[in-house]
Amino acid sequence: MIPSLASYAVVVPTIGRPCLVDCLTALASCDGPEPSRIVLVDDRPGAPDTPLPVEALGALADRAMVVHTGGVGPAAARNTGARLVDEPWTVLLDDDVRVSAHWREQLARDLAEASPDTGGVQGVVRVPLPADRRPTDWERNTAGLQGALWVTADMAYRTEVLKTVGGFDERFPRAFREDADLALRVIDAGWRIVRGERLTEHPVRPADRWVSVRLQKGNADDALMKRLHGPDWWERAAAPRGRIRRHAAVTAAGVGALLLASAGRRRAAVFAATAWALGTAEFARARIAPGPRTVDEMVTMAVTSAVIPALATWHRISGELRHRSAESWDGVL
Repeated sequence: MIPSLASYAVVVPTIGRPCLVDCLTALASCDGPEPSRIVLVDDRPGAPDTPLPVEALGALADRAMVVHTGGVGPAAARNTGARLVDEPWTVLLDDDVRVSAHWREQLARDLAEASPDTGGVQGVVRVPLPADRRPTDWERNTAGLQGALWVTADMAYRTEVLKTVGGFDERFPRAFREDADLALRVIDAGWRIVRGERLTEHPVRPADRWVSVRLQKGNADDALMKRLHGPDWWERAAAPRGRIRRHAAVTAAGVGALLLASAGRRRAAVFAATAWALGTAEFARARIAPGPRTVDEMVTMAVTSAVIPALATWHRISGELRHRSAESWDGVL
């Protein structure tokens, strides 16, 4: 028996990727109570040449509304969608997920069982990985969503809670840390966030060799998280701390080698260069060991491991400078 629940709306921010069709098709075909409305937030820059595939929603297409935001980023796009919701629950889905066959039924149960002090209910995200080989570095990165807290791949919030805490912080320009920031503010405001039972699949999207290099921009967002929530935000959000300290040490060794060489201090320069090489080799080995160890993967890991420490350090420093005036979150609304 499907429990009764208050009505809900689904908000899907998108940049028009092909995976959106699969997302909408899965949402339309699963069993359970239908959403009162579906808000598709078209965040493609400029004036899109093609409309979003609303027809993939089938019988739910008449409940869909499309709003254009012009490339403001996922946090601002979700805020735009959430402001259009009047239903008691706002359910956030990413455009690259596929809800399970009984997702709406499971969602109904998750929301109906939410206690009055529950502000959010997280879905269970599964990332399918190859069965015939070890996952690549990028596949392992995506698989981290399975155990992560509060990911917006599938997250339901009481609409009143989103409005009370001010929604997503739009200073987070990427799909990174904006979910943890919002959840910590919700918890600080006295609400609970629990994990439900509904299942959602998050396939590993195609990516090129340099995807791990581009991801280093997130180190600037870590600097903002520290300013907003204090140095212990890692523990509170159960987030992996990463290797920023090691990256900074490796980068310092590399820069030191160049400076010492230019100053004619050859022996000291060799020592610093050796430290940089050893640090880079250790990083590459740590990424290669759990992977498939194909030639292409090892080349990718070797090349990107040589540049990631410096880029990570640069983005972290730039983030610290950019957000140095950001006021900390103190839980006061």
